[in-house]
Amino acid sequence: MIVKPQIINNVCKTSHPTGCAKEVENQINYVKSQPKITSNIKNALVLGASGGYGLASRIVLAYSMGATTMGVSFERAASEDKTATPGWYNNKAFSEYAKRDGLKEKTIIGDAFLKSSKENITKEAKEFFGGKIDCIIYSLATGIRKDENEGITYRSTLKPIGKDYSGFGTDFMKEELINVEMPAASDEDIKSTVKVMGGEDWKDWIELLIKEDMLSENCITLAYSYIGPEMTKAIYRDGTIGKAKDDLEATALNMDKMMQEKLKGHAYVSVAKAVVTRASAVIPAMPLYISILFKVMKDKGIHEGCIEQMYRQFAEKIYSGKGFILDEENRLRLDDWEMREDVQKEVAAAWDKIKDNDSLKANADLAQFRDEYLHLHGFGLDGIDYDADVQI
Repeated sequence: MIVKPQIINNVCKTSHPTGCAKEVENQINYVKSQPKITSNIKNALVLGASGGYGLASRIVLAYSMGATTMGVSFERAASEDKTATPGWYNNKAFSEYAKRDGLKEKTIIGDAFLKSSKENITKEAKEFFGGKIDCIIYSLATGIRKDENEGITYRSTLKPIGKDYSGFGTDFMKEELINVEMPAASDEDIKSTVKVMGGEDWKDWIELLIKEDMLSENCITLAYSYIGPEMTKAIYRDGTIGKAKDDLEATALNMDKMMQEKLKGHAYVSVAKAVVTRASAVIPAMPLYISILFKVMKDKGIHEGCIEQMYRQFAEKIYSGKGFILDEENRLRLDDWEMREDVQKEVAAAWDKIKDNDSLKANADLAQFRDEYLHLHGFGLDGIDYDADVQI
């Protein structure tokens, strides 16, 4: 098949297998170019390993620390007329590169929310690792979770709380402003979003692994979150997703106490910088904010993507020899450069100048956003012949 990007309402319906493999290789090559990280991590389980921060974490763990990794994700294979999801191709590429480079890995396709999956994955992990797990990354990104105890399928929503939202959005493919209106969330919307994206499932995983005596002394577990600036609060941190993130962070505090008592280990939330993901592309105001942020941070020489952040997280925030570098709420902060006063001041000034499409292009780097979004799906990468037939 000759595969081209098919994008509708900022959602790409296709992915390119060769391009996805190239993007994974680019991340691996970045980590190879950096100094090795000395850590006690020999075995790492990555829940949500097929893209974004999960994939980047796995690459750093494997290629900078030499860890044996097991990755779990819920991805769709290709059919006769449809490409696979980007994560399917990412998983395949990681496995092939790791084998080439002599790294031990195992990749499992499964719904990590289900009890049967947890049991099967736990059984396979015991056999695969041949020892205890030193690090668990929890980076599941999904909009649906079935609660088997209640027999209910919950769906997360992206909505403001308290009042309707009206404001700017962007069509980043056309580089145009659009008006966005969103209704306020109901109590059920909030509950469902917390169920899907909060800390409950993360806690279930850790409790199961402790029960099965699979975690090593000093084991760490990390989950990823985001806070963001004032201008995105109404639809992000003060909205339904923000309630889920609050729950995730509260869960981390409780689990950290439990892991210290049982294992001398730790559970932390890592607050990441705004980046282009398949999710951020469809959150109103986020593509606009990220596009302005990219322009400002690139000008200052501090722009980072997922892989740069994950390397910095392990190298400087965890294994620098100074202990865990945490904020007053026990969180790792990878958004420290994004939230710098000088950065946010310039972002806010540019945001206030945007009134129409001309001022949009002058103050935001939508081309960078678009390029990075396409890269997530394997498109727009150097050295790939996109007019050639590929095996999907």
